[in-house]
Amino acid sequence: MALNVNGGQTIPEPADSRQAVTDELLRELTFWNPRERMGVFRTWLRGSLSLVHLHVLTVLETGGPIPMGKLADALDVSVASATGIVDRMEQRGLVERRDDESDRRLVLVQTTDSGLLVFRVFDEQRHAALRSLIGRLTDEEQTALLTGLRAVRRAREELAAEDGAAHDDGDGPSTDEELDR
Repeated sequence: MALNVNGGQTIPEPADSRQAVTDELLRELTFWNPRERMGVFRTWLRGSLSLVHLHVLTVLETGGPIPMGKLADALDVSVASATGIVDRMEQRGLVERRDDESDRRLVLVQTTDSGLLVFRVFDEQRHAALRSLIGRLTDEEQTALLTGLRAVRRAREELAAEDGAAHDDGDGPSTDEELDR
């Protein structure tokens, strides 16, 4: 049961408090209004990047140069489809192919500097927007937010360490699920 206080705010009772605060934090952290989402989509489309192209660049940024077959698997498409996607991206200078030095039969796909620039531009735009947003906070609010975000990062690092210890067999992640963690 929650208590109603001045201004209509609801303060959860102690038994519900932690769950209620967690739920509210999740709402705040995941809030993304349609106007903000539209701005991100416009940025992607301005560069004529499809979501598939962004997916390819993300896969390559995460895993480094990979053979076409593994890229196709990561995209959940046929090798022929992946080849077509890579052809178009290569024409635009976003990716390039090179022979694998250890196995000349394999062709690796890797990002180019232009391909990596896509994410740097997104990061710069996101930082500028966040700087403007954070600039509207009071000094006390900025300090409180920084304290909270540092705590979240610490918790994330602890979870990653625990997860790494639980899955550490010396070979590193072996499935897409483990790579996503």
